[in-house]
Amino acid sequence: MDSAISDPHNGSAEAGGPTNGTTRPPSTPEGIALAYGSLLLMALLPIFFGALRSVRCARGKNASDMPETITSRDAARFPIIASCTLLGLYLFFKVYFPNKSYTGSVLKTWKTQKSKKGKTAVIQNPTTRDSHSFPSEIFSQEYINLLLSMYFFVLGILALSHTISPFMNKFFPASFPNRQYQLLFTQGSGENKEEIVNYEFDTKDLVCLGLSSIVGVWYLLRKHWIANNLFGLAFSLNGVELLHLNNVSTGCILLGGLFIYDVFWVFGTNVMVTVAKSFEAPIKLVFPQDLLEKGLEADNFAMLGLGDIVIPGIFIALLLRFDISLKKNTHTYFYTSFAAYIFGLGLTIFIMHIFKHAQPALLYLVPTCIGFPVLVALAKGEVTEMFSYEESNPKDPAAVTESKEGTEASASKGLEKKEK
Repeated sequence: MDSAISDPHNGSAEAGGPTNGTTRPPSTPEGIALAYGSLLLMALLPIFFGALRSVRCARGKNASDMPETITSRDAARFPIIASCTLLGLYLFFKVYFPNKSYTGSVLKTWKTQKSKKGKTAVIQNPTTRDSHSFPSEIFSQEYINLLLSMYFFVLGILALSHTISPFMNKFFPASFPNRQYQLLFTQGSGENKEEIVNYEFDTKDLVCLGLSSIVGVWYLLRKHWIANNLFGLAFSLNGVELLHLNNVSTGCILLGGLFIYDVFWVFGTNVMVTVAKSFEAPIKLVFPQDLLEKGLEADNFAMLGLGDIVIPGIFIALLLRFDISLKKNTHTYFYTSFAAYIFGLGLTIFIMHIFKHAQPALLYLVPTCIGFPVLVALAKGEVTEMFSYEESNPKDPAAVTESKEGTEASASKGLEKKEK
């Protein structure tokens, strides 16, 4: 999970474009301000709308829109799993692709020896690591990035289609022939039958899927930064909408663990920044600082990892649902945490600009997003209510059973009162 904000200006090699030994011209103050402001705005959009949609998602009964609930155990394990994944990607790129010239020289030596000897074996060469020549040919960086592009091509289309579907429904006329479909995969039979996939959609969703495919093809062919951002925004909004924390304590565990994760991998090593630059996938939002000079073909990017949006975003969405549960017709904790996010990300950008170094955004976002709402709860005397608020997992059969039993019990009590 990429979770750092980087500022590749003034000739830094952090940029998304190629570096050929020449120094980039310094970005103008206007271009830098535009890039920072755009990153901030793009980060706020999926959090705000994703949080609003998470409320509808929690109340919905459609299996295809059912949220995934994160428990305290999941939250405690997540930083460890993320660290192992990040380190694995870093080692993979470093072991197999230390640089493009190395891989090319090994393959060239192997092919030359093969043509001279007429054998398929690799001839020993003390100047090359021949044990990596065959894996490098199979797992070349171009092939890996192509595989990743295809993977995110499919995921991006689905995420973007799900994102734009509510907006597009407003443009369909009432006479539009809309048919319902259901994609159902089950395992077993009889009482042991278990649903693996249960996705309901209609003709309008298929139209949204077609429109999203246009963006997907654009991303696949050009890797343009706008297409990258459209997919990144869709991933972020879907994450905030569909990933639900079960309580505030779980959110504190998750944010606290990723606080340490982010600081270590950004300040302690160059692992996260290296993976972010090597990974050709829409796992970050980017905006060019030289847009005013080069237009849409600009290539000197500032970037923000999606983790810096989704992780605080699901906590902010939880506080919105907590606000609604209080039934006071106010969204105090949501607006407080949202303002805290703006302050934290703004502080991150300011520090990054001053020190000219990539910053772990969660270093600033976690204290503000947790601290501000807790201070408000202390002032209002609602700390107990905040930390006792609990959401059940709608996919958990036990939770569904308890919900049904609770409904039946309340119904029976109502009947008893009427009889009396």
